[in-house]
Amino acid sequence: MFDLDRWREIFESIRSNVLRTVLSGFTVALGLFIFIVLFGIGTGLKNAFTEGFTRDAANLITIFTGKTSIAYGGLQSDRKIILKNDDYEQVKESDPSKLENSTARYSTNMTVKYGKESGSYQISGANPEEKIIENRKLTEGRYLNNMDMERKQNVAVIGRMVQRDLIKNGSPIGKDLDINGSFFKVVGVFSDDGGDWDERMITVPITTLQQMKKGSDTVSNIFITYDSKLSPEAAIKYGENIQKELKAKNKVSPDDENAIVVRNNAKNMGETIQFLFIITLIVGFIGMGTLLAGIIGISNIMVYIVKERTQEIGVRKAIGAKPSSIVGLIMQESVVITVVSGIIGVGLGVLSLMLIGDSLEKYFIKDPSVGWGLIIAAFVSLVISGLIAGFVPAYRASKIKPIEALRSE
Repeated sequence: MFDLDRWREIFESIRSNVLRTVLSGFTVALGLFIFIVLFGIGTGLKNAFTEGFTRDAANLITIFTGKTSIAYGGLQSDRKIILKNDDYEQVKESDPSKLENSTARYSTNMTVKYGKESGSYQISGANPEEKIIENRKLTEGRYLNNMDMERKQNVAVIGRMVQRDLIKNGSPIGKDLDINGSFFKVVGVFSDDGGDWDERMITVPITTLQQMKKGSDTVSNIFITYDSKLSPEAAIKYGENIQKELKAKNKVSPDDENAIVVRNNAKNMGETIQFLFIITLIVGFIGMGTLLAGIIGISNIMVYIVKERTQEIGVRKAIGAKPSSIVGLIMQESVVITVVSGIIGVGLGVLSLMLIGDSLEKYFIKDPSVGWGLIIAAFVSLVISGLIAGFVPAYRASKIKPIEALRSE
């Protein structure tokens, strides 16, 4: 392996047969390049698809209302259903063992002023668990707490874009916002992966906001997250039971699909998993096919190379070279070409994914990348294939009698 003369022979053979070497290396490099780019794009598709379902909690159930479409219980259709605090309490008590987090939310648009700046923003009354449900990240200060709720404090947590719009200089913590004529002290700032729209919201204690609305106990939506250990089937059943109980309480027909809507992420979970599996399967199939094509290409080229060098092998045997020496020389040359070409293919593939970056995000490909574990596995498989591809024809050639090898054309 470390015989200097052998290495000189290998590099002399490579230098003397540039076209042959390039063809061998091109097959390996192209195979790894296509493999990495394909898997990277597949990962980008999965990233974009997954992100669409993880902006809020993945195990989220959202409850909202509309108008009845079916007359029921002596009441006419086209009746507006309005959720109230006791509906929220009923949801929480429906099956506490399956509940992780929950909040009722009362939403309204109000004019917000700070100094000379003002604007209309969505004001959401909620409880502290909204932070978990919305996957919000605090950048400054704190979120709401239970004491804020109990005392109906005039405190607010603002989105990052609200801070940018209204409070342009310095920290917003402790500053007072005029919300529809009432002053609220800013206690925190949050960011949200949902984007600018979600970051242009202001959250206050729901108890405070309902009090501002002259003691109203209505809520706009109810958000809950179910136990993440539940199977999709059990989570779907849980949501259906909640809907059934709310319909009974509000005298809504069991067949009415518009009055009380329960949107359960568990219903999408099975389709999501299936879709991601199909993407992985397709990309994996194409990627493995590319690798297989590279392996076949190496094998074919090595057969050609050995056949081309039959006379050379005959000369070597005639002057006393052992078959193991001949096989070792060809295999070593094959490994050198495979490794160097593989490194080039890996470098070009990784560089291509870096250059692509998020430029294809509009085509639902986000952050395309491939783990180094997978890259190394593909690289090693091609090197081993190069070894085998070089060994088989070299071994056969080494068994040919010198006189027959010298007569070959």
